[in-house]
Amino acid sequence: MSLPVSTSGTVVARPGGIAPYIALAVLLLAIYWLWASGMADEILIYWDDIVYLSIQHIELVAWAGGLAIIVAVPVGIILSRPFMQSFSEAFMQVFNIGSTVPTLAILALSMSFLGIGTVPAVFGLWAATLLPIVRNTYAGIRAVSPHLIEAAHGMGMTPLQLLWRVELPNALFVIFGGIRTALAICVGSAPLVFLIGAGGLGELIFTGISLDELPMMLAGAIPTALLAVVVDFLIGQLQYHLVPRGINPLR
Repeated sequence: MSLPVSTSGTVVARPGGIAPYIALAVLLLAIYWLWASGMADEILIYWDDIVYLSIQHIELVAWAGGLAIIVAVPVGIILSRPFMQSFSEAFMQVFNIGSTVPTLAILALSMSFLGIGTVPAVFGLWAATLLPIVRNTYAGIRAVSPHLIEAAHGMGMTPLQLLWRVELPNALFVIFGGIRTALAICVGSAPLVFLIGAGGLGELIFTGISLDELPMMLAGAIPTALLAVVVDFLIGQLQYHLVPRGINPLR
């Protein structure tokens, strides 16, 4: 099943697609195998740690992802304005740094001037999460049909009304695609923040690797994978229900 593609060529996620269900089915099969092999009992020894560190992991993702949405969507809107057309790609490369530089390097750099703990961890995840939202917001707005914009001008809409009533609603599906991609990156990168003292499920993963304790490593890896699937599913449902019928290719 192919992903929907916007008129700008931006590939957007399909909220109603079967990929999350396939991933969930694979995870459930893996959990069944662990249970049948007896390893599940060894993993559940870490249950209290799993719950505590999962909450830390979710808080880190919520802070980094939420701040990225608050910053990246307005930036994408500004870059899509006509007066920014000559500079938009140059500015986009600034946000591209967060994607091209490895997350571990970003965390190390942020630790050098923010210290250790939650603040540099949120900053590093935030920097790694920005680009998909900025680029999809920019591409989604730029892909709005010129005929719609011309009709809105003909109706006497102001630039703000044009943005709020025409451009953003028509770009919303693509913007949500960027948010889904960004949060997937954030959830997947969050285990690394354990290395700078921010906790999260990476504590079980990396400690399990260093001690050669497979059950401990899986106690961190399985909840991380489940969290990624759940976050993608929930944002996909928001995308499906919040994007109005008629401009949502899935409804």
